[in-house]
Amino acid sequence: MSVEAAIQHFLLALSGLFSIVNPIGAALIFAQVTGELSHADRLELSRRISLYAAMVMLAALWAGAPILNFFGVSLAALRIAGGLVVAASAWVLLNAPEAREARKQAEAAQDPAARNLAEIAFFPLTLPFTTGPGTIAVAIAIGSNRPAEAPERIGFYVGASAAALAVAAMVRLAYGSADRVVTLIGPVRARVLGRLSAFLLLCVGTQITVNGITDVLGPLLAGRGR
Repeated sequence: MSVEAAIQHFLLALSGLFSIVNPIGAALIFAQVTGELSHADRLELSRRISLYAAMVMLAALWAGAPILNFFGVSLAALRIAGGLVVAASAWVLLNAPEAREARKQAEAAQDPAARNLAEIAFFPLTLPFTTGPGTIAVAIAIGSNRPAEAPERIGFYVGASAAALAVAAMVRLAYGSADRVVTLIGPVRARVLGRLSAFLLLCVGTQITVNGITDVLGPLLAGRGR
């Protein structure tokens, strides 16, 4: 396993997952929808949500692409489709982040003070609020970009899994200190950070799509050159 390759895959997965999860921006909404809870309850929620979010991202990274391959979807097609989904999601985030924030707030605002913490930790605060369909699509697209060779694939899974765990840790930190995040960042700076993250996500989606197109056209161009 190449350490350099693992680091490269870690950075690629980290940029994609962090951009779509956006822990800091989500923490602003989390602070609003859990305003009636005590600080201890918020800490417990942040711990549970980060654990569930890690499980969702790791499952999509490890099993998403193989499951689609089982149904006859080629790796190249998966990369192209996944990259386009990621890029389209990033484009929406880049142009209308306020609409996405409003949708997330509506998903999460289901009177958490009146419900059991264990009940709301997974739904709706983990799925779909923190790691929704967009995050799952990004994780599957990143997983579809895994190398074919076994040694490089080990480095990929180590790096990508570490990135998922790092994003989950950021979620726990941001949610656990949501009040401080609101005071320190503020809504305007959070939107700016969200747009920068969306641009990074657009680049990641484009790169995944390019890799898929290269997989399709590479053998065709090589055959014509003979």
